[in-house]
Formats: sequence, C-alpha cells, structure tokens
Amino acid sequence: MDVTIVLRGLLIGFAIAAPVGPIGVLCIRRTLAAGQLVGLASGLGAATADAFYGAVAGFGLAFISSFLLSQQLALRLIGGAFLLCLGARTFLAHPAGQAAAAQGRGILGAYLSTLLLTLTNPTTILSFVAIFAGLGVASATRSYLTAALLVLGVFCGSALWWLVLSSGVTLFRQRVSAHGLAWVNRVSGIIIGGFGLAALASLAR
Repeated sequence: MDVTIVLRGLLIGFAIAAPVGPIGVLCIRRTLAAGQLVGLASGLGAATADAFYGAVAGFGLAFISSFLLSQQLALRLIGGAFLLCLGARTFLAHPAGQAAAAQGRGILGAYLSTLLLTLTNPTTILSFVAIFAGLGVASATRSYLTAALLVLGVFCGSALWWLVLSSGVTLFRQRVSAHGLAWVNRVSGIIIGGFGLAALASLAR
C-alpha cells in the first residue's frame, strides 16, 4: 500500500473540510445542542460527500463531473432553499438544558442532512481538481487502487477535522448556559440562512 498517496488524500480532505462554512456552523451548533455524537455524525455526512467528489476527481469520472456542473442551478436552488429552512428552524429552536441522549434517528438525520447539503455544492469538484493538480496527485492516480487509496485518505482527513471540531466544542459545552445556547441558535440560524440567501442570489447571476 502506498502510504504517501493516503497521506496526500488525508491532507486534501482536511484542507477541504477545515474552512468554516454552513456545515461547520451547523456541526458546532448541533454539538452544543445535542452532543458530540450528533455533531460528529453531521461532519461525517460532509466527509462522505467529500469522498464522493474526491472519487469523481480521483477516478477521472469526467462524465459525472460534467453532469453535476451542468445541474448547478438546480442544485444551488435545492441547497439554498434547504439552508434557508434550516437557518429558520435553528434560529427559532429552543435550547435544551443539557445535551439530549443521542438516538439512532437523530444521528442518521444529522448525517443525511449534511450529506445532502454538501452534495448540492457540485463546484467542490473544482476544488478537488485544483488541489489534485497543485499537489501533483492527478498524475499519480493511474490505477484504480491508487485512486481508491486517495479517496480513503480524503474521507479520513475530512472525518479527522470533524472529530477535532466536535471534540473541541464538546469541551466548552458545559460552560455555555441556556441563555448562551439561545444566542448560539440565533447567530447560527442567521449565518446558515445567510449562506442560503447567498446561494439563491447566485442564481440571479
């Protein structure tokens, strides 16, 4: 097994996941409201989508990439509307006094919602292609095994970021009062809704 390919994928996955966007805000808010498992599940949904886009770039699946990019308007509409609804629900949510016990349905719902949100941003493919080229990975993915190792690294790198983020937020959770959680909900709702508005506004251009 070529460890260097996995390590490159790890770096790519971590770098793609680390910038705090709507998924990062959502993961932080869910960790504070429902505990680390739900926050981590949210991050793993995004990591799965990152791995999918990494596979598209790594395996050279140009036909899938072209199809997704050709459907940008529809996907941005879906993603923007989803973010707006999610932002409104988050803003109006009543904070719990303590983290709720993580149940299977809550964890699965958190995973699937962030998976959908991340998949509705097909331009992420362009980020992967650019990073692959910049690190010289594109020329190295000459076999299915190499590409698979690269995708595994991408998923692990992205998942590592979400584990670090949810763990860090969990450490501070007990210091946040119910009043503080209410403000977290409001600020998170405004930020998430703002991303949704930005996605919808981009359709006009």
